[in-house]
Amino acid sequence: ELYDAMGRGQTPNFTVPAVNLRVLTYDMARAFFRAARSLSAGAFIFEIAKSEMGYTAQTPSEYATCVLAAALREHHQGPVFIQGDHFQVNAANFAREPDRELDGLKGLIDDAVAAGFYNIDIDTSTLVDLSQPDVMQQQEPNYVYGAELTAYIRSVEPAGVSIAVGGEIGEVGGKNSTVEEFRAYMDGFNDSLRARNDKAKGISKISVQTGTEHGGDPLPEGGVAEADIDFNVLRDIGEVARREYGLSGAVQHGASTLPLEMCSHFPENATSEIHLATGFQNLVFEHEAFPVDFKEELYGYIDTNLRGERREGQTDEQFYYKARKRVLGPFKQRFWDLPDDVHAALMKRAEDMFTAYMERLNVKNTHGLVRDTVRIHRVSMPAPASGYYKNAETTLDYILSDTGGE
Repeated sequence: ELYDAMGRGQTPNFTVPAVNLRVLTYDMARAFFRAARSLSAGAFIFEIAKSEMGYTAQTPSEYATCVLAAALREHHQGPVFIQGDHFQVNAANFAREPDRELDGLKGLIDDAVAAGFYNIDIDTSTLVDLSQPDVMQQQEPNYVYGAELTAYIRSVEPAGVSIAVGGEIGEVGGKNSTVEEFRAYMDGFNDSLRARNDKAKGISKISVQTGTEHGGDPLPEGGVAEADIDFNVLRDIGEVARREYGLSGAVQHGASTLPLEMCSHFPENATSEIHLATGFQNLVFEHEAFPVDFKEELYGYIDTNLRGERREGQTDEQFYYKARKRVLGPFKQRFWDLPDDVHAALMKRAEDMFTAYMERLNVKNTHGLVRDTVRIHRVSMPAPASGYYKNAETTLDYILSDTGGE
């Protein structure tokens, strides 16, 4: 309902931060709720991508458990939005076995919806074929299979709940998106969805490519190159999205490694949502309190187990920067077991960082707007099948130790 109101022009200009929590998820979520409370903010999303679930060893149920436990621990009042980010079709797998690839995504959707993910970003932009002669043909596999997955989401959403679905027209890291591509996608998508279910609700937002890359582009000597973002893409596509299709607007991916001061340009250009991930991971690895011996152990693991991912010509700094996200799952327990003073220092920095983002994205004082706009439905949450949690019992133990078992 919030994004519907944005599509009707009934909200002030703000950009919803969607934060991907890869490490210390429960603690990071607590820090975010504290920052949000200090600003009376309510328009924010916790999300995790399909790929992140793998290398961070977080199932949808585990991620939702961490976020909701953090909300309870911080006495949050109001809805909590949890999102499946980049539920993405693997183009190579799709080319070999399309039905199997789509069935895998539908299974992921089942798990996510059962866990309370009522926002899902479908990414079939990997199927866009730029070799085709016109834009409609280029976008055809994107909108056809995007509509199929959206119709599937509608078939499994709980009674009374309308899951907010996002589409994508340009793979992040590729060519910048255009209004022509957006119109081609939307017209084809709406026709395809109507053919499957003429009463099914469509998407609420559209992700576009503006010049960023997931995780940023690491420099040889360390640090990240500054991205050249075309804000006109966000403004122009967002305007057409709202005026012609009733969407909330355009979505920016790969924003957490941008200079913080640049973030104020997103609400200025009516960007509906931005995705923030790697910057919070970098905060942990690069904090002065992070134990040097632990970092050396992690990088040693990378040298031994991930050397096949090293690209020709990469420096050590570039290689570790790109590969270190893959230690988060294998060493999850070790991150939790960091000393209390290290935890406190990391979470203080995280809270400050979350506060700074929310201020620049203009979501301060949106708590009342969200409360008055979003309807709350009570939903029965099925218990996962036996064995589903795998190694997640340690996650629950960690949360309970923080609450004294409350």
